[in-house]
Amino acid sequence: MNTPIKQLKFLLIIVFHFACEPKTADDAPQASAPNILLILTDDQSFMDLGCYGSEDLHTPNIDRLAENGIRLTQFYAGAPVCSPSRAALLTGKYNFNAGLFGNVAPPHVDPQGKSGLPTEEITMAEVFKGAGYQTALIGKWHLGHTPEKLPNGQGFDYFFGHQRGCIDNYSHFFYWSGPNTHDLYQNEKEIYRHGQFFGDLMKDELIDFVEGSDQDPFFIYWAINMPHYPYQGKEEWLEYYAGLENPRKEYAAFISTFDELIGEVYAYLEESGKLENTIIAFQTDHGHSTEERAYFGGGDNGPFNGAKFSMLEGGLRVPAIISYPKLLKKGQVRHQWANSVDWLPTLAEMAQVNLDHEIDGKSMFPFLKEENSPSPHSVMHWGTGDPKNETYPWAIRKGDWKLLGNPRDPAGILNFGEEDRLYLVNLAQDSTESSNLSAHHPEVVQELSELHENWIKDILEKNRGSE
Repeated sequence: MNTPIKQLKFLLIIVFHFACEPKTADDAPQASAPNILLILTDDQSFMDLGCYGSEDLHTPNIDRLAENGIRLTQFYAGAPVCSPSRAALLTGKYNFNAGLFGNVAPPHVDPQGKSGLPTEEITMAEVFKGAGYQTALIGKWHLGHTPEKLPNGQGFDYFFGHQRGCIDNYSHFFYWSGPNTHDLYQNEKEIYRHGQFFGDLMKDELIDFVEGSDQDPFFIYWAINMPHYPYQGKEEWLEYYAGLENPRKEYAAFISTFDELIGEVYAYLEESGKLENTIIAFQTDHGHSTEERAYFGGGDNGPFNGAKFSMLEGGLRVPAIISYPKLLKKGQVRHQWANSVDWLPTLAEMAQVNLDHEIDGKSMFPFLKEENSPSPHSVMHWGTGDPKNETYPWAIRKGDWKLLGNPRDPAGILNFGEEDRLYLVNLAQDSTESSNLSAHHPEVVQELSELHENWIKDILEKNRGSE
């Protein structure tokens, strides 16, 4: 990153600090400022929680979050693959607007560190740090490997976890193409905890961080690396699910493993007296994996087709919950459509932190407070890959209409032909997206195609201007 961009980013953070920070007479954050715990799971399907209708999974702790908060039924990931989805979540921008088009390459593929979330982008951590919060990332990063693109360079005071896309949970090695690489870090220091289960390490680190932040509100992004492969659920959960077939058994055991970890953190917050003043938000990054390393499945999308990598509902529509009884009613359900880009403005509004830069996200707080308030979005965009390549996958939703470009179904249920390169569905009529309505509604195809093309045109022009 060049020096002017570094200076601009630093100045913006300073502006946030003085413009947004809750104040007392001595300029310290107010004691009443809410703590924030943002939980992101990895490769988990829409229906794979008891509170979302699963009949074979045991998830009492996440179900309790829903009982004490609000469950969202039309909530979308920012992208159907890991790095772009995380970029959208942390910046409040669609991943194309945040400058991240696909998964971040590991260092042996990209030794110069060109890929990753551009450092001029302002992350959620930087926003809340500027407002006086202690910030931490516990878990998976996958947004860049050079120092300025690692968590400590992107607004996190503390980082414990792995930099790359996945690890073995006991050796903490990244097993992929190229050399097998040990990948466990505390801030930028490589550390070794051989044989210790990563889930337990995350839980302990999170609790330790909270205990050390008594004088300040905390913002913690807990990026749980589960149920992403390798499936390594605890032995007691494998025994619990012994009657399920493979790979549902392995997947289910991993779900219940991290549900138990969330329950232990929840119990700590409750016992320490911090729960009442802590906003807890939960979602997964996209649908389940059908890759070979995931035994070609394990997840359950319920009525939806698609999976990870797909713009179908099964790749994009994810479970999402928010709990904060101080401001929000318990046991509520909301059907308004929203997106992971909306967490930043929502949490900022709830914490009374101002946002002074342009983002795509819109606050969900109005419809969280009032069930009849409409969705803040009229249009949503998705895209991954190179937008200059005419075969890249994309989607746009306006109202109940959704248009997919170059659709695919990794689960192999839907088969798309050349005539389906523009694939139109009406989600109110058929949320399974089983039929292409393009031939029946050419005027809708034209309208949505033009909206998408104009959006891409603006993005490419901005990229040319920043080169």
